[in-house]
Parts: sequence; structure tokens; C-alpha cells
Amino acid sequence: MPLRVFNTLSGRKEAFVPVTPGKVKMYVCGVTVYDHTHIGHARANVVFDIIFRYLQWIGYEVTYVRNYTDIDDKIINRANKEGVPFREISERFIREFDLDMKALGLELPTCQPRATEHIADIIRLVDTLVEKGMAYQAGGDVYYCVEKFDSYLKLSRRTLEDMQAGARIEVDERKRHPMDFALWKEAKPGEPFWESPWGKGRPGWHIECSAMSMKFLGETFDIHGGGKDLVFPHHENEIAQAEAATGRQFVKYWLHNGFVNINSEKMSKSLGNFFTIKEVLSRYDCEVLRLFLLSAHYRSPLDFSDQNMAEAASGMERIYGTLARIDEALAGKQAETSSLSDGNPLNESESELLEKTESLLDRFKEAMDDDFNTALALGNVFDILRCINKVLGESSVPSEKTVSILAHFRSDIREIGKIIGIGISVPSAYLEKIRGDRLNRLEITEEEIIKLIEERASARKTRDFRRSDEIRDLLIAKNIILLDSAQGTSWKVK
Repeated sequence: MPLRVFNTLSGRKEAFVPVTPGKVKMYVCGVTVYDHTHIGHARANVVFDIIFRYLQWIGYEVTYVRNYTDIDDKIINRANKEGVPFREISERFIREFDLDMKALGLELPTCQPRATEHIADIIRLVDTLVEKGMAYQAGGDVYYCVEKFDSYLKLSRRTLEDMQAGARIEVDERKRHPMDFALWKEAKPGEPFWESPWGKGRPGWHIECSAMSMKFLGETFDIHGGGKDLVFPHHENEIAQAEAATGRQFVKYWLHNGFVNINSEKMSKSLGNFFTIKEVLSRYDCEVLRLFLLSAHYRSPLDFSDQNMAEAASGMERIYGTLARIDEALAGKQAETSSLSDGNPLNESESELLEKTESLLDRFKEAMDDDFNTALALGNVFDILRCINKVLGESSVPSEKTVSILAHFRSDIREIGKIIGIGISVPSAYLEKIRGDRLNRLEITEEEIIKLIEERASARKTRDFRRSDEIRDLLIAKNIILLDSAQGTSWKVK
């Protein structure tokens, strides 16, 4: 099945056919660098990081542009509040953003332009719109005339009348229409500015993305992405600006990720449920966060909660626990992965595992080709993990055929891990790190746990079951779960 993507512009899934065969040009709106990034930013950037990786994996040459908005009212206001130049604020939070993206395991985009580096390009675009009669000067400001762009609001499929009726619009008698928006803003006293044909000023928010995306990707390119909150006004205004200036289609496919809610409520600083990426990663491993973000389709809403993050953490332990069992089964063995169906007959569990393993990459591609359905792709992986643990549980010494199947799976899961950023650590090291992190939060040391387990073993040997149960209950109270087996007693942190 060829790749299909949901295009916000058409409101349906479409076959993906890039402007230039074999090449994909993609622009994703970056952040306004005035504060730390939050969990919503994490979702958007992880989603488009995986889309970037997947498009490359299926053979496209991808140019991925993600910008920084480094001049804006919010940046200026923070700079004034702190009594520092605006560039000090923007540089600080560009550095913080880069650190957050690195901590999330993201690949670098092809380029990351800053608005202040492209003032000349922005001025030329604004001047073109003025010359074409699509924009007008009002004092030192320049506004876009929305009534002159016939297909304005085609992305959100609304009308100007609907938008006016449902919005609180600041009254400005200089505007020809209340919905007209600023392309260039006259500098107020003490504000940063650049010289322009309309006087000293700075760009509006929307114009920078139109100018920078066309600068790097051309007048028409393949994918423009961002969160659903950007559909209006930002992306609507980008379309209006670019298409009025060039007379050509701006973007073929518009992709928008869904919102992240906090405990089923909209994230808001005023509600006290606002979490930065740094705060989340101080509590959860990067791969746990990525698994959580990919557990729902990228267009669906996602609820960030302790319970859902605990489920993601449990899922990552299941992945790495199974990979550790595979490493143990393959230790010191040479597995032939090219002839999995040769040799002795397979039992029922092995046959099921072989069938699922041989088709894993095909099913992964099928899921991702269906509008990047990571939830379905992950479901396929967990389905195989269940089969693997079933097969390994049936025999303490896996057969040569099982070893071959497991080697094949390990190779494929590493390939998938390169795309989704999950399952890329050394299993034993990951599990040890997780256990160490949990122990650090407990009021008991590993040495004390081992000593109590040994005492419990002695009590059971002498049939002192009351003491044995006391030790078990004591450990449970400290969130330590005992796992008894024929090989002895192991333990894990709850």
C-alpha cells in the first residue's frame, strides 16, 4: 500500500505524491523562544521527527526545516521584565530548546532558520503583497487584506462571518476589515527594530514562516506541519500570504498533531497543570515519554497522567525485559536468519512466532503508510513480544529454530527502533538503570532486600511460614514484589 496522509486542507486521507519524485520538502513550525518548552511541544516535535525518519527510511531524500521565532511580543515583554536585551532571551531559550530536543532523542532537522536572520526576505515578501494590492500601510504598520484573498480560511473551512461572530477582535480603526492581520509592526519606543520601506519596525508572526519556508523549500512544497492550534490563524495566514504573492499552491499536504491534555483537562499555567519537558524527563525516561507520545495516533488527543505514564513505563520494561531474554537466549549462539522455515517441524507457539516475525517489517510499513499510525505499529510489536515470552517460557533451552526466529526479530526491532526511537538502548543496561532509579526513591537498599530474601528462604526451609510471610509483607509495603520460581526468588520494584 502506498503512503497515505491525512491532509487538513482536504479533510481526508490522500495518496502521498511529492512535488519532485524521490524528494520530500517539509516545514514544521518551531517555537517562540521566550520560555521553556512543555509536553505539548514534545508531542509535536517527536511526531514530526518520526515522520522525518520514516520518509527517509522508505527512500525519500528529505529536506526538513524547523524555524525559531526569535522576535515576538512575548520575547520583548520578558526582556523588558528582566531588563535585558531581547536577544539574550531568545538565545537563552534557543539553547534550552536544543537541549530539550536532544534529551528527547530527536534528530536535527536539515536547517533551523531564525526569523531575525531573514528580515530582508520578509520585507521583500511584504513589499510584494503591497505592490499587488493584497496589503496596505496604516501608519508604520502593514496589514494583509483578508477580503481580497478569495480562498481565505480554506484550511479550517470557515467563513469570515463565522470567525467574526465567534471571536473577540481588538478594535483598530486603521484596519479595512476586523480580521486583517499585521505583516509588519511599527516599533514602539524602546523596542527592537529594523529599517523598512514603512519605517522602523519588525515582522508580524505569520509572515516569517511564509518567507522562510519558501526561501528554503520553494514556492510550492510537500508537507507543512504543526499542532492543531496553528490551523487558525497561523497556517491560514501563511497560505494567504504565500499564495497571494506567488499565485501558486503553497503546500500540498497539511499535517496537524492533536493536543495533549493533563488529566483530561486542557493544559494551562492558570490551572497549575503545566509541565515542561525538563520536568517530565526528570521523572520519566526519554523512551518512556516517546512510547507514551506514540501510543495514540498523532492526530488524536492524548491525556498525560500518572496512570498513563506508568503504563508507558511498564510497556518499556516489557520491551526491554523481552529483549534481555532474547539476548540471553542468543548468547554464544550463531543464528542463521536466512532460512527460518527450514529444519525440524515447529510447535504451535513457534509457528505463530515465525509467522508474526517474518511479517513484522511489512506490518510496520503498512501501519506507518496509513497516515503514520504508530499506535498500530506498536501494537504489532507488543503482539510479537507476547509470542516470544510464551515460546521462551515453554523451554529453558530454546531450540535452534527458536534462536533463528529470535535473531531475526532482534534485527528487525533494531531497524524499527531507528525510526521510532524506542528499543535502542542495551537491554540489560536499561533495566538496571530503571531498577536503580526506582531504588533511589525507596526507603530500602538493594543489600537490605537481598538480606531479607535470604532470611525468608531460610525461614521457608525451616517451615517458619509466619516469618516468611512477614518478610514478604514487609517488602510489599516498601513496593518490592517477590517472584518465586523453581530457580529461586527474584524481585522487582512495583
